[in-house]
Amino acid sequence: MTSEAYQQMAHTIPTNPGIYKYFDAVGTLIYVGKAKHLRKRVSSYFNKTVSSFKTYELVQRIERIEFTIVDTEQDAFLLENSLIKQFQPKYNIMLKDDKTYPFIVIKKEPFPRVFLTRRKLKDGSEYIGPFTNVWRVREILDFIKETIPLRTCKLNLTKNNIQQGKFKVCLEYHLGNCKGPCEGLQSAESYAASIQQIRQIVKGNLTPLLQQLKVEMQDFAALMEFEKAELIRQKILGLEDYQSKSVIVSAHLGSLDVFSILKEGETAYVNYLMVENGTIIHTHTVELVAQIEESEEDVLVFAIVNLREKFHSLSKEIIVGSAIDFADESINITIPKAGEKRKLLELSQKNVNYFKEELRKKRILQLEGRSDLDQQQVLCQLQEDLFLPELPLHIECFDNSNFQGSYPVSAEVCFKNGVPSKKDYRHFNVKTVVGINDFASMKEAVYRRYSRLQREGQPLPQLVIIDGGKGQLSSGMEAIRELNLQGKMVVVGLAKNIEEIFFPGDSESIKLSYDSESLKLVRRIRDEVHRFGITFHRNKRSKGTFKNELEEIPGIGKTTAEQLLKRFRSVAQIKLLTERELTAEIGGSRAAMVWRYFHDS
Repeated sequence: MTSEAYQQMAHTIPTNPGIYKYFDAVGTLIYVGKAKHLRKRVSSYFNKTVSSFKTYELVQRIERIEFTIVDTEQDAFLLENSLIKQFQPKYNIMLKDDKTYPFIVIKKEPFPRVFLTRRKLKDGSEYIGPFTNVWRVREILDFIKETIPLRTCKLNLTKNNIQQGKFKVCLEYHLGNCKGPCEGLQSAESYAASIQQIRQIVKGNLTPLLQQLKVEMQDFAALMEFEKAELIRQKILGLEDYQSKSVIVSAHLGSLDVFSILKEGETAYVNYLMVENGTIIHTHTVELVAQIEESEEDVLVFAIVNLREKFHSLSKEIIVGSAIDFADESINITIPKAGEKRKLLELSQKNVNYFKEELRKKRILQLEGRSDLDQQQVLCQLQEDLFLPELPLHIECFDNSNFQGSYPVSAEVCFKNGVPSKKDYRHFNVKTVVGINDFASMKEAVYRRYSRLQREGQPLPQLVIIDGGKGQLSSGMEAIRELNLQGKMVVVGLAKNIEEIFFPGDSESIKLSYDSESLKLVRRIRDEVHRFGITFHRNKRSKGTFKNELEEIPGIGKTTAEQLLKRFRSVAQIKLLTERELTAEIGGSRAAMVWRYFHDS
């Protein structure tokens, strides 16, 4: 749908809260969204400058728009979630978590059996879970078997069958693993009490059971039945040992949910900690892909709704790291600054960072394990998509990095045959550039890299990617021309936000299909140069090997430089200050030195 076509129907869009649905030319639902004000929200797709290729692609495919007006934002929130689950539109956030997780089932039958299952049936049974760790489930069931005698047979233990004496106790009874309800040796009331104890164990609430067993132990001891008292003491010790293995935060915290998010471009990772009775009973991290421009808040809210539903959370408190617009007013949103809740949030953040790094390593191994034929096909597709004269068996990528407007460095990574060649990675401490100048820094890095390859007679890459867009590409090309390397390798620029690829001198960019293998390779190369550059930069800062630019100013020492950075956060910000503002912070004489350094030319 063009902007002009939209303007003709814009006045018909309601201003109420509700949900909007976008359909393509064949009538397929391709996107569902919610809005407080439908007209304003839908108009934003057609009136603003789109900075995401996927959003641009979505707008081009919209052929028809439908609306549903609702009474409240919460109603819109719930309806949107329901429609996404039902239709799974192509451009909505995609939750990449298609695994099946185990449940503990308490079977709906006389004297219920308790066992593990991955199939949740509509049979009236009680399903507890799901659990993200099958080993944890087996550990719980083993502990229950050792602590609470239950039947494991499939006999039809109706009251009539038991009274007629149709069954005899089995070996499990003689081993002490079952109390023999099949022969009427255990009442239905006693068995039901055992089932209730199991519910408490699974939920991490062991205190009532421990208290009950201690009373029973004391009663047996008072009656001089020391063997029975000792058996119960052993159960108590087992329960306390099991409890010690659980991650107990604080019993007074009760039940709550903790979420943290790590978003990188279109991909986000969300960790979920479910806390019940002060104990972490679930921890789970998922990967989500935003198909169009979605804010970090929108992605997090989407994940919260889906994960709470998946794990059947009834908690009335959610802990997050920043404010979110959560439509369910019955839920209390907490942003902790200190204390036990803050520690929980930090634990969740550690988990989400670990998950992301492990996933990255796993994907690298998978890609490196591809057959040569697979890699060749990807490189052939990239050659075709970028109209390259040669197969890009050797690709290099450059990126700049700085910290709060200070300490510039550059990095270069190398891929050969579609996989990283880490021995050819290089980092560059910027030597010839004063202050922060991304363009000049890029020129220096490119010049130093290829002048060295020339001197050493090393082969040049078929493709060079300059991360950062047209400005950095032009600077890189200046170095290429000074080295007389034009035409000996293809150099392209990669725009940071919308993944457009620019060739030198071209006004129009190339947009690769967002799900193509060639773009996936380009993304992987870009992500690798980011990782390599940021890691190098972080290591340099932690070792204190950077010299603060402010310390270059005559008369300004390390203490004053650190004072200014602590107060104003970056050299770039300090450059914008007036001399009066500087004087208020560090005094007149030193302020004059700093101001003259940045403004006298």
